[in-house]
Amino acid sequence: MLGDSGKAQAVFQTTLHEAVRRAAREGLPNRRFWLFRDARWRCLEASETDLQAEPLEMEEREITVEAASQIQRLEPIQLAIWISAAPEPQRTALAFFYLDEFDYTEIIDLAELKLSELSRLLAVSRRQFQAWLDATFPDRPSV
Repeated sequence: MLGDSGKAQAVFQTTLHEAVRRAAREGLPNRRFWLFRDARWRCLEASETDLQAEPLEMEEREITVEAASQIQRLEPIQLAIWISAAPEPQRTALAFFYLDEFDYTEIIDLAELKLSELSRLLAVSRRQFQAWLDATFPDRPSV
């Protein structure tokens, strides 16, 4: 989410340290995913101090049947870099979606979004990702 492993490790350590202190003082919250939410907010705070990319219009293309084979050609780091470059809250939605560990209800809760917002973010992102895949792999495999 931060695009920098050093910052991510610092946020992780700070989040866990604060969770231990909180547990000792008042106990842990009953709210589901509170630790993820806390870590997300710390990441957002850390990223606000960095230089921010100017918003830009990204090309979008309809998802093609070749998308799955294009994705298979990617290195995992390429997907991570693409997601980390997305603006918030799109970045959070994509990260939780592609982790494939959370259902939509959990993603909505974690990212603090409405279902319609999540749906729109994922739909736009998938079309933008398809345009990026087409540019990255212009030689479409023959079907």
